[in-house]
Amino acid sequence: MSFTVLIPARYASTRLPGKPLMDIAGKPLVVRVAERAQASGADRIVIATDDERIRAAAEQHGFDAILTRANHATGTDRLAEAAVALELDDKAIVVNVQGDEPLLEPALIREVADELRSHGDASIATACHPIDDLQEAFNPNVVKVVLDHAGYALYFSRATIPWARDAFAAKRDKLPLGLPLYRHYGLYAYRVGFLRHYPSLTSAQIERFEALEQLRALWHGHRIVVRISPRERRRPASIPRKIWTGSGHCMRRTSRALEEEKICDSSCWARRARGRGPRPPSSGTLTGSRRYRPGTCCAQR
Repeated sequence: MSFTVLIPARYASTRLPGKPLMDIAGKPLVVRVAERAQASGADRIVIATDDERIRAAAEQHGFDAILTRANHATGTDRLAEAAVALELDDKAIVVNVQGDEPLLEPALIREVADELRSHGDASIATACHPIDDLQEAFNPNVVKVVLDHAGYALYFSRATIPWARDAFAAKRDKLPLGLPLYRHYGLYAYRVGFLRHYPSLTSAQIERFEALEQLRALWHGHRIVVRISPRERRRPASIPRKIWTGSGHCMRRTSRALEEEKICDSSCWARRARGRGPRPPSSGTLTGSRRYRPGTCCAQR
C-alpha cells in the first residue's frame, strides 16, 4: 500500500525550544523519528519544518525536508502547506508522525494508513488502546476517545469518558470491569484532499476549550475512523512515549531503549510492518533456549 509520512518539526517548541535537534543516541531527535517512519514501509518520508537548521540536519542524514511558514497555528496546518508544495494527489494518503516520538512502533504507522484506506467514508484515521491504569484514566494529559459501534470517533476529551456514574460514585480506586475507556494515540492518517481543505475550516469552541485540534474535523462533520491497537500497551512504563522535557533522565531512558534495538535493523521492522515476518512475542516469552528481549531482531530468534 502506498502512503507518505510527513513529520512536522517546529524549532520554537513551547516546552522545549530546539527539541527536534536534541541528541538521542548520537542523532537528532527528528532523524530518529524519520528512521522509525522509514521502517514502516512508507514510500516517502518528508520533514516539514520552519527552520533551516532542522532542514539541514534532515538532509545531512538522507531525509527529504521542506521549509514551511513559521506562523502555523497547528501541526496539521503545517502539513497542509507541505502537501500542497509536494503536489500530492487528493486521493493520496499522508500519515502525520509527531516529531517527538522516536520510539513509535513502525507497524502502527502502516496500520493507521491501512485503516484509512479501507474506510472510504473517513477523512482521517487514528489509533487508540484500552486504558487499564487508574492514573491514566483520570489524567487530563491523557486524551480519551469514545467510539461508535463501527469504530468511528464520537468525541475526544481530556475528561474521563465514558464516565462510570454508579461505580465512580461508590469509589474510584479501580476501573469497573467492561468500561470502554480508550487512550487516544496522536498518530493520524489523512486523505490529501481533506488536508488541503483543513485550513479553511473554522475553529470550533470544543476544540479551543479541550485544546484538541481533531475536534475541529468532527465538529464540521468529517468522520474519523479509529484503530484499536494493543501495540502501545506493550511499552514498559519506564520508557517514555514521547520526549516531553530535556531532562537527563528522560534522554537517557530514550537513548537506552534505542540502543537495545540496534540489533533489529530497518529491514526487519519493515518486514514486520508489512506482515511478512514473524511478530515479536510479548516481553518475557521464552523463545528456544533464550528469553526474548524487546527490540531483538525477529531474524535472530
